[in-house]
Amino acid sequence: MDYFKLEKKAPIVAMSVAFFLAIMKFIIWIFSWSVSLLSSAMDSLLDTWVSVFNFFAIKFSQNPADEDHNYGHGKIEGIAATIEWSVITLSWFYIIYESINKFIYPSEITHLSWSIVVMIISIVATWWLVYYLNYVYKKTENLIIKWDSIHYKMDLYINISVLTVLVIIFFFPHLTWIDAVVWLLIWLYIIHEAYWLIKEGTNLLLDRSLEEHEKVKEIIDKYLTEWKFDSYHCLKTRAGGSNDKFVEFHFVMDPETTILQAHDLWDKIENEIKKIDSSDNWHIIWHADPYDDSNTNGCK
Repeated sequence: MDYFKLEKKAPIVAMSVAFFLAIMKFIIWIFSWSVSLLSSAMDSLLDTWVSVFNFFAIKFSQNPADEDHNYGHGKIEGIAATIEWSVITLSWFYIIYESINKFIYPSEITHLSWSIVVMIISIVATWWLVYYLNYVYKKTENLIIKWDSIHYKMDLYINISVLTVLVIIFFFPHLTWIDAVVWLLIWLYIIHEAYWLIKEGTNLLLDRSLEEHEKVKEIIDKYLTEWKFDSYHCLKTRAGGSNDKFVEFHFVMDPETTILQAHDLWDKIENEIKKIDSSDNWHIIWHADPYDDSNTNGCK
């Protein structure tokens, strides 16, 4: 299976589903005037834009390293996550305004039956989309796909909440104020969940150590004992995107060690580190020192 094609196909599928749901919700909102339905419609419209952005972000992040970008373009994923979080957060301030206005000046919600049908369709479509995006992420480990999956998972909860509100108002028409209150609670939940996006995106951009950092350290420690080389220092790990992982460190070796001996040791360590996750592209760099220079800016 061509995973690159799968990564590019996923945001197109998500965009198509989101745009269809947005149009459907806006049409029914014009007749029902439900702020929850309006919020869900705006959310779907925003999803469409985000999926278009993700398509180009994935396409750009897959460009190989070049003369100006020696480490590739994988960090576009961190930029994409930051932008996605910002757009999501800012867009919901309008919904807060509409919710408060609806709470102060409640109005009757009409065409509830159609609104309920629309939300049931939205729940089914969004559930399928979350399932599909999770499938693509498991195959590709692309962080943009992962973030999109989390985004649509939040949408699924939103749609369920909106459906619940509409059903309550269908049976208890005098409780129109719950339409605004529930959406305010949903908005708080979205902000809480969206925090994960900005956190992961920032960690990628700031070169946070890999989750596998300790495993890498354990492998080197094992060879430190078996091969009896003096020590090592300056161990650094970072991610360059979905599948690119960088490791670098310094060996302190006996000056009389031959290049062939050092190379043999290096091959063994490199191969074992790559086995941590063979689906990733590991970029492992090491430097042989005749003495420990970590206290003399040797790690810089």
